[in-house]
Amino acid sequence: MLGLSAAIQPDPKEQVNKWKKEMRSEARKLDRQILRINREEEKIKRSIKDAAKRGDTSSCKTYAREIVRSRKAVTRLHTTKAQMNSVVMQMQNQLSQQKLMGTLSKSSDIMKAMNRLVKVEGISETMQTMQREMCKAGVIEEMVDNAFEALNDEDDEAEADAQVSQVLAELAAQQTGGMAAAPRRQVAQAAAEQEEEEEEDMETMRARLEQIKQ
Repeated sequence: MLGLSAAIQPDPKEQVNKWKKEMRSEARKLDRQILRINREEEKIKRSIKDAAKRGDTSSCKTYAREIVRSRKAVTRLHTTKAQMNSVVMQMQNQLSQQKLMGTLSKSSDIMKAMNRLVKVEGISETMQTMQREMCKAGVIEEMVDNAFEALNDEDDEAEADAQVSQVLAELAAQQTGGMAAAPRRQVAQAAAEQEEEEEEDMETMRARLEQIKQ
C-alpha cells in the first residue's frame, strides 16, 4: 500500500511548475484589470474637467470619489500581484530544497500569502484550489478561515477634495497659459508684419536707385 501511495504522488517539480504557471496566468488577469481601471480613470478625469468648466462642483466631487476608489482598487491589485510573485519565488526555493531533501517542505510564508490570496475576489476560486493542492503536497497546513475580507469603501473626502482641487488647478493653468499665449502671438504677428513692410520699403528704394543709375 505504501508503494502504491508513493507511486501516485505527483512529481514535486511538475506540481510546482503547475502552480507557478497558474499564478502567472492569474497575475495577467490582474494586469488587464489594472489597465481597464486606468483607462476608466482617464475618462472620469475628462468628465471632471467638463463639469468644472460648467461650474458643477457637485458632479466634480462625485467623479473625484470615483477616482479615489479606482486608485485604491489599483493599489489592492498591485499588492495582490506582489503577494503572488512572492509565492512564486518561495515555490522556486521549495524546488531547490526538494532536490536536497527529496520532498517539499512546509513554508509559513507561502501559507500566509495563500491565506490572503484566497480572499481576493476574482482569483479566489483558483487560489482555493491551489491551496488545497498545497495542503495535500505538505507545503502548507490547512487553513480554515477563507472568508472574504471586507473592503473599506468609505469615501475619503480629503482625497476627493484634493482630486477636485488638482483638476481645477490644471484647468486654471491651461486657461492662464492660453491667455498669456494670445498676447505673445499678437506681438509675433505684429513683428512679422513690420518686417514684411520694411522689406517692401527696401525693395522700393532699390528700384528707385536702379532708375537713377539708368
